[in-house]
Amino acid sequence: MWLLDKMLRKLVHSGQLILTDYDGKTFTYGDGSGEPYRIRLTDKGAAFHIARDPRIGAGEAFMDGRLVVEPPHDIRMFLLFMGSQTDQRPGDNFAPPGALRRLAVATIGKIDSFNGRRAAAKNAEHTYNLTRRLYELFLDEDRQYTMAYYRNGDEILEQAQLDKKAHIAAKLCLKPGMTLLDIGCGWGGFALYLHKHYDVDVLGVALAEDQIAFCQERAAQAGVSDRVKFALMDYRDVTGTFDRITSVGLLEHVGTPQYPAFFNHTHRLLAPNGIMFSHCCGRSGVPGTTDAFTRKYIFPGGYIPALSELVSQAEMARWQVMDVEGMRFHYAPTLAEWYARTVLHKNEIVSLYDERFYRMWLFYLAGAEQAFRHGSLVNWQVQYVKRRDALPMTRDYMAEESARLRASDIAPSWHLDAAQREAAE
Repeated sequence: MWLLDKMLRKLVHSGQLILTDYDGKTFTYGDGSGEPYRIRLTDKGAAFHIARDPRIGAGEAFMDGRLVVEPPHDIRMFLLFMGSQTDQRPGDNFAPPGALRRLAVATIGKIDSFNGRRAAAKNAEHTYNLTRRLYELFLDEDRQYTMAYYRNGDEILEQAQLDKKAHIAAKLCLKPGMTLLDIGCGWGGFALYLHKHYDVDVLGVALAEDQIAFCQERAAQAGVSDRVKFALMDYRDVTGTFDRITSVGLLEHVGTPQYPAFFNHTHRLLAPNGIMFSHCCGRSGVPGTTDAFTRKYIFPGGYIPALSELVSQAEMARWQVMDVEGMRFHYAPTLAEWYARTVLHKNEIVSLYDERFYRMWLFYLAGAEQAFRHGSLVNWQVQYVKRRDALPMTRDYMAEESARLRASDIAPSWHLDAAQREAAE
């Protein structure tokens, strides 16, 4: 317990944290202000397991019931409280001690994110071939598994996801009859949205078999299978020429060792006057490492890039970067809403999997929200071209087109009402 005690005394400087060890001994941290957060360790080895590497130790201890957050707080409130204690980059306050240990963690992260063809397919299956019903329970109706766009800050998730699609589509300068490649097409919502609004032909590719099957079912139900096609395919195997290329939530799975292959191959696929657009989670600071919990349990092979890594690799592949937007806090309320919907559907998720999986999912969502709310994680939207004259002279077209699209769409009405929110929180 001495190592965890030392760490917490250094970290917690405001508010109150009261920790009860397995033997009933209590430890108090902070300046004593506000309502105390109370956590309890249920076995002798829990403290050392957490202190040895907090980034994965705390998650595993919570999953296994060895770390318990006492009511009225929950794991989300606790992680947000801990995140509010520091202005450092996410993960730095929980970094393993010692230069050699940090080097080892960074090296393992690089190896893990190599993502050759076989590894990329295996990692995609791990993440996206979970039971379909799980994603129905916490995502919006279109299954958008990326940041929503909160223009005013209080929209329901369905509206914010619609606004996200409009915001991205406006940056593509699409015209009817164009061809578009959507790499990492998710559950097909964005591809279908672009076809609906612009009458374009879309090929969506991804590596999760059930995800592609679902996309194909959606296209068939909409009667557009001849125009919106989905294929279980590695982007490195795509051939042909496309007027536009999009990747939304994809580069986090590519891994920096594969960036040269990604940018060189997409450069070959894009028409001379084309536009490529990427939306991904990113770091607003220098390059870093992916935490061990996320790599092991949620996104194996994943890595969140710094802007410098995206731009420098693109430049070497002869891309010209024409527009960069840092989406600072939009993912935090998105994750908060996913967390609330997960809590609301606890019983069904436990029946699909088990209590340990449910707690793992809560820790993942809460930890991610903490990183986007109190850390320096952002979302990068980057626009790439081969020729600078592929775009209008000013950025006015983005705002104008986004407004036009938003006016044409009405969000589904499903959302948590006040009573449901209170129960979930």
